Amino acid sequence: MSSQPVRAALIGASGMLGQMVREVAPDHYHWSDFDLPAFDLSLRGQVLSEIGRGGFDLIVNCAAYTDVDGCESNPELANRVNGDGPGLLAEAAKLSGATLVHISTDYVFDGLATRPYSETSATGPRSAYGRSKLLGEEEILGSRLEKFLIIRTSWLFGPGGKNFVETMLRLATEREELRVVDDQVGSPTYTADLAQAIFALLEKKAYGLFHFANAGVCSWYQFSREIVRKYVESGGEVALQRHLAITTADYPLPAARPAYSVFSTAKYQAATGKAIPSWQDALDRYLVRRRQLNRPAR
Repeated sequence: MSSQPVRAALIGASGMLGQMVREVAPDHYHWSDFDLPAFDLSLRGQVLSEIGRGGFDLIVNCAAYTDVDGCESNPELANRVNGDGPGLLAEAAKLSGATLVHISTDYVFDGLATRPYSETSATGPRSAYGRSKLLGEEEILGSRLEKFLIIRTSWLFGPGGKNFVETMLRLATEREELRVVDDQVGSPTYTADLAQAIFALLEKKAYGLFHFANAGVCSWYQFSREIVRKYVESGGEVALQRHLAITTADYPLPAARPAYSVFSTAKYQAATGKAIPSWQDALDRYLVRRRQLNRPAR
């Protein structure tokens, strides 16, 4: 039996996650694409006109102001895009009767925990970016929208955008020495797996707040070593001679980064009945895809 067509609005369609959502979506989803800055998430009139009255069954928000350090110098913009915007999308979803899917982040936590964060763990963002993303969550939760998904994720990588894997491969081919932070730990997440998770939850009509990341934990340094090792083993050439571990204090940045960004994904697995691949498996699949596209390190 064929599924009923779903009219879906994809906010941030040209971004790294937006592209993958469209790629893995079942055939009965029919997409309309919206991208910043032409589509201004902070303008109530535009959001309600184009999204709220667009006749959509589903709204997927992959858009955000993700320049973590830029948010420190421009918190007003961060709050408009990451905070007010999701609230307006929730209002639009109520207007049209649509389901809203919104992507959030590990930065809503303080990063001081010693055990994986669950959906009920206390939040405590330490950066303007984290505060703006938490505001977006609160706007959706406060809207009393019945059908919504807020999915927190971490350390995202995938084709079609800037990410840590691509940065490490580019630097490894350009430099003889790499210095990477070793005292921040988390779970890398492949956009393909996150996109599949969105549809797995929608299929089960599982609404609310969920955590999703690939299984396993590593530091940025450990992640970088695995990236380079797998790349070289597959025939890639690098200039790298020295791969050094450093501390957060050795590489100061304007915005505080969480030292611990590990999620419990038990709620997601219980809701969908699906196991989550390891980050190592996810990295393997991403690198295979790169090779198939004959993509140079950049």
